[in-house]
Formats: sequence, structure tokens, C-alpha cells
Amino acid sequence: MRTNTVMQNIRSIAVVCIGALLTAVGFQMFLICHQLLSGGVSGIAMMIGYFTGWDIGLLYFVINVPILLWGYFAIGRYFVLLSMLSVVLTSWFMQIIPVDVLSDTDMLIGAIFGGVISGIGIGITLRAGGSTGGFDIIGSIVTRYFDIPLGSILSILNGIIIIVHGYLTQDWNLSLYSLISIFVTGKVVDMIHIRHIKVTAFIITNEKDRLLELLLQRPRGVTHIKTTGAYSEQERDMLMTVTTRYELAELKRMIRQVDPKAFVNIVETAEVIGDFRKNH
Repeated sequence: MRTNTVMQNIRSIAVVCIGALLTAVGFQMFLICHQLLSGGVSGIAMMIGYFTGWDIGLLYFVINVPILLWGYFAIGRYFVLLSMLSVVLTSWFMQIIPVDVLSDTDMLIGAIFGGVISGIGIGITLRAGGSTGGFDIIGSIVTRYFDIPLGSILSILNGIIIIVHGYLTQDWNLSLYSLISIFVTGKVVDMIHIRHIKVTAFIITNEKDRLLELLLQRPRGVTHIKTTGAYSEQERDMLMTVTTRYELAELKRMIRQVDPKAFVNIVETAEVIGDFRKNH
């Protein structure tokens, strides 16, 4: 079972690497070459870079550091470690991917393809259990408590950046093209990463205390139910918890780590009424 956990971690890291590459390609080859913004932290880094000439990849990394620290306390270590890897790799790829390769393409094409490619990179990184930093982390924290699609939150936050950019530069054409890119990115992220959907996990385990200790490290509601097997007539402990598709990978990892033989039934939840984060 330990081997399976290691392989799962390796797959997650590989996906994050691919996501970082796609994000950097979308930025460098389609957006930055047209002086467009991606929005969010990357958009802030681009805006500062356009005005000052500073390295955008390095700015992207520096601005992400305090947000990653916030995510560490609000979301969890595993999430932030993958996010750190994504941010570092994206910054590094931005150093080696040329900017002016596709600068002769139409600006609208750059906005659309830049949004699609970076959206795929962001989406698969989120599916792997990490993020590309910045507003992805802020959006992920918000969607832990509200049934709002992550891509929609990113679009709103990024739209604010675009308005600021248009006001400062007085070039609303660039801002509107950037807004198209952000809209496309948000839609692609929502197609790939259905993080706002809730699921209920029923876990029948012989390691109730150890598993509860891990589950309750985060503000996650867990219900303990005593059950009896119909065939074996043996008493077993069942834990019921409501979580999100985004956190499901981490939940399954915890269960495999504590009780590889646990029986787990996961069903999609249509609606949750009340604060399902509180212990009960």
C-alpha cells in the first residue's frame, strides 16, 4: 500500500510539472508577447514587469510567497507543497521559454489560446491537489465555505486587476483582450476542476481513532456511527464526512495511509444545509 501512495505522489508531482509548463507557455508565448495580462498574481507581476522592465517570472515567485504561507495555515501542507513546486517551476520555465516566438499572431488569437493553455495548466494542477499560487489559493480557500465555482471566483478577482490596468495605462483595448483571456481561462478551469462539488464519504474502518486524529486536524465535520455487518454480525466503526472533490484526493490518501483495508463509499452530495465544517 505504501508503494501505491508513493506512486500517487509521483503522479501528482508529474501532473504539477506539466501544469507549470503549460501555464508558462500560455504566459510567455501568447500573453506577454502581446503585453496582455493573465490577471491575479501573475497579472500583477506582468503589469509591474511591463512598467519597470523587471523579470516577470521572478516577480511572480516573490509575490506568491506570502500567499503560499497563508495557504499553508488555511488549507494544508500537502496542498501548499505542490503549489510551491508549481510556482517555482512556472517561474523557472518562464526564464527559458522565449517571449517573442508568436508575437506576429493576432492579439485575439493570443488572448484565446493563452487563456486555454494556461487554463489547462491551472486546471490539471488543481486536480492533482495543488495550485499555481496567487488567486488560485485565495479562490480555493473561499470555495471551501461557499458553493461557488472556482473559475468564477478567479474571473471576478482577475477582472479587478484588468480594470486597474486599464485605468493606469488608458489602453482599454489591451485590457479588454486580457479580459477575454481571463474569461476563457476561468471556463477551462471549471471544466477541468470541479472543486466546488461536495461529496459524502462513508468510511468503515478498524482504525477509527487514528483516522479521526488525521481528519480532525482540519476544520472538517465527521460523524461517528456504530455499524454491524449483516453477514459477519461484527461491530464496526463508520465515519461519515462531507468534503469537496478538490479535497477528495487528500482524504483518500489519509485513509490509505491509516487503514488500507478500510471500506469506503463515496457519493455525490446534491446540497449541504448548515455548517458541515464543524465537528458533530
